[in-house]
Amino acid sequence: MMVSNGWRAVTVALVAVCGINGRSAAGAEPAAVDFERQVAPILIRHCAACHNPGDHVGELNLLDPQAALRRGESGELAIAAGNAAKSTLVARIEAGEMPPKGKGQPVSSKDLAVLKQWIDDGAKWPAGRVLSPFEFTTTTRAGRDWWSLKLPSRNQSQISDSKSSINPVDVFVIEKLAVADLSISPEADRATLIRRATLDLHGLPPTPEEVRAFVADPSLDAYKNLINRLLASPHYGERWGRHWLDVVRFAESAGFETNLKRANAWPYRDYVIESFNADKPFTQFIIEQLAGDQVGADVATSFLVAGPNDAVKSPDIELTRSQRLGELDDMVSTTSSAFLGLTTGCAKCHDHKFDPIAQTDYFALQAVFAGVKHGERDARSPVNNDDQKRRETLNGELLRAKQLLRAIEAISQPLARAGSSKLPTTLRQRVDAAVNLDRFDPVQAKYVRFTARRANVGEPCIDELEVFTTDATPRNVALASAGAKVTVSGVYANGSDPNHQLAHVNDGQYGNARSWISNENGKGWVQIELSEPATIDRVAWGRDREGRFKDRLAIDYLIEVAVTPNEWRVVASSDDRQPFDSPQPAIKFAVETLPEKTRAEYVTLQARIQSLADELETLKPQMAYAGGFQEPSEPTYRLHRGEPMQRREVIAPGTIAVLGNPPALDAKTPEAKRRLALANWIASEKNPLTARVLVNRIWHYHFGRGLMPSPNDFGFNGGQPSHPELLDWLACELMETGWRPKHIHRLIMLSQAYRQSSQANPQAVAVDGGNVLLWRFSPRRLEAEPIRDTMLAVAGTLDPTRGGPGFDVFEPNGNYVKVYTPKQAFGPAEWRRMIYMERPRMQYDSTFGVFDCPDFAQPVGKRNASTTALQALNLLNGPFVLQQSEKFAERLVRDAGTSVAAQVERAFWLAYGRPPDTAEKQAAESLVAAEGLPIFCRAILNSNELVFVR
Repeated sequence: MMVSNGWRAVTVALVAVCGINGRSAAGAEPAAVDFERQVAPILIRHCAACHNPGDHVGELNLLDPQAALRRGESGELAIAAGNAAKSTLVARIEAGEMPPKGKGQPVSSKDLAVLKQWIDDGAKWPAGRVLSPFEFTTTTRAGRDWWSLKLPSRNQSQISDSKSSINPVDVFVIEKLAVADLSISPEADRATLIRRATLDLHGLPPTPEEVRAFVADPSLDAYKNLINRLLASPHYGERWGRHWLDVVRFAESAGFETNLKRANAWPYRDYVIESFNADKPFTQFIIEQLAGDQVGADVATSFLVAGPNDAVKSPDIELTRSQRLGELDDMVSTTSSAFLGLTTGCAKCHDHKFDPIAQTDYFALQAVFAGVKHGERDARSPVNNDDQKRRETLNGELLRAKQLLRAIEAISQPLARAGSSKLPTTLRQRVDAAVNLDRFDPVQAKYVRFTARRANVGEPCIDELEVFTTDATPRNVALASAGAKVTVSGVYANGSDPNHQLAHVNDGQYGNARSWISNENGKGWVQIELSEPATIDRVAWGRDREGRFKDRLAIDYLIEVAVTPNEWRVVASSDDRQPFDSPQPAIKFAVETLPEKTRAEYVTLQARIQSLADELETLKPQMAYAGGFQEPSEPTYRLHRGEPMQRREVIAPGTIAVLGNPPALDAKTPEAKRRLALANWIASEKNPLTARVLVNRIWHYHFGRGLMPSPNDFGFNGGQPSHPELLDWLACELMETGWRPKHIHRLIMLSQAYRQSSQANPQAVAVDGGNVLLWRFSPRRLEAEPIRDTMLAVAGTLDPTRGGPGFDVFEPNGNYVKVYTPKQAFGPAEWRRMIYMERPRMQYDSTFGVFDCPDFAQPVGKRNASTTALQALNLLNGPFVLQQSEKFAERLVRDAGTSVAAQVERAFWLAYGRPPDTAEKQAAESLVAAEGLPIFCRAILNSNELVFVR
């Protein structure tokens, strides 16, 4: 039989599905075939992977009767109802061509016989019944019956007495070990336990005093009290907040080619730390991060936009759609992996190949986030419109008061231009970065131009250029609000820096953050076109009237005026000023020299300005990179194969259908209600994944391996948990005790499984070399953050300051494309905990970045633990480690005096929480004698015992 290429793949699949012949060997009539019980499972298990609505190989969809029973393009029938012998599907299966290799097990002869009989009997397909590839778990994919998609349940029969002294965790662990003829190891010694627990919960080593006190404590509750104390410390949030920031790909730059900093990303980091310290119910934590603007936690929605964002836009519609698709994909994928442990991003182009997630599910989730945009917003919660209106009113009053104050100062300031017949001929004071006044004889002007010919450093900057009239009450006619227009020679960074804009030249506001900077090194010009000609006699200007910056100051300049653009006349310049490098005399504006009426007005203005500033401070916006929200400008479409230009049907906002309990959403649902509905759906006890995923993450960070080894993938590719009953028991325990993580910490850390020794057992190694069954505590190397923090703590330099903007380990620069040049020298500003270090995307700290730090381009459920030469070299020769070795040595002298023996003893206690043994003491003292104390300290900071927890 000749079949087309399009039908060949189809036929093989169905032949493999169908078996051989539906008749019995004895020739008796077989019983009628049950479609639901016999045929549907065969089609789904063997054919659905290739022949489904989203991926119909050979133009054949075998899940829908209207598609499966119709005639193909070549005129052949895959399923010829009433005649299996003429069905190309049967022929392809019999030929061994379906399913193709790698797409599943061949169809058994029994199943093939069932298919043949069904076809010969007329291929009866129940009306309206469309099969789903998600209905059954197979050897190649998960179905609706996959273990993680069923609600977790407790197996209480394994815990015979809830009041038993045996920790419930141990009941499950011991049972698994017993099956393998293994047992839990003896408990670790107390010094090891306190170091393990403190590093685990705080990311810092215990102090020598804490170790001694715990070891000497005879109380039966000493260890329990230790765990409670550690969980109550703010260091707990700093340690465990870092884990969550990995999971949600948090970083403080945009990524892509510009990779510019996000100055106000840090409030989310602080929010996460505070949430962990407060033991916030995880359900609340979920809702706040997805819809914090609706529940009074605005900063929390930084979760949605914590990922990379391509800030370089394009007028090309295809690129624009691709960029937007990338933003939304990041939100969808991170939400599903962080809270649900599912890889929904795989369904962007087609139905998920391994998990029961339809492409329509993916776009339903995307529709939930369709109104979310990257950017900053005021994170005062709830946002008070009255506060915003009041801020605008106050700012206007403050601006007017400052203008009047400056006008009085400008009119009264006793400075003069040399050469004027009315003024002294001595040189004027040198240029001042704060404010300068240039007086000249009254002149008619329509245009005023300030030209910088040389600056002290870099490109010249002006925070405000003011031009005053000769009226009885002089007016600043250069203001944009007075109708003046400004042009300049060029703008720094092509105007991309919001602090330095053309409009800032005459907006009436002062300071570096409201200034203009030229785009030429040392020179540039500003021109003001007045709304109408005016008689003027002075120009006031400054680089930064707030007094914070003194660079970029025009020290060689001239001021010109004109009635028409081509008739310029110089009226003032720096030629009659003292040289810039000459001593600057202290000149203070003398209020007492003013006339009485003016003086009273001046003092009143000063008081009013202070009052306005104080009130504004209380209403100051709390800016955070927490995204912006607006109603979607267009519907969400399913995209054929994920192509942004291949729009298909409109998809309403929704959730993942296989998980059930869908919220009531449609295309008209307001933007905020979409996110809130999704958050409540995820946080529901009816969601089978949320609690499992969280307790598994907690277990993973305590033991170095989760009960489910893939924390971000509870689907088919993630496999099966090592202790499924324990995972479910912990998930139920979490939900039944208010979703509070600290309770799960206590359960785990008080167990024998956690407290056991890390010593190897040859018998156990032979049976379970990977320690999956937990016959000991697996020793592991610390991550980059606790390694760095431990070094600071041991050296005595750790700055415990919590919260606020982070510190930077890269040299500052303001390039359009951010260049990250690592610092080579560090001071106290860089001695805070590493969680407070600004973390740019795709860039690593020069010393500790090689310790498997994420690049923050994607969510990270677990970090790698590599061993490389760069790690050893960085710890041995890195400038940070060299510096801390010196500081460590200085601490030892402070703490232990000049006795080498005492210094060595103190070093071991600080670094390891124990004294040195005889051999260690002798070797250490010899090293100090031969190479000096800092070299010995560097050896300690490079030791395995310092960077490993066991």
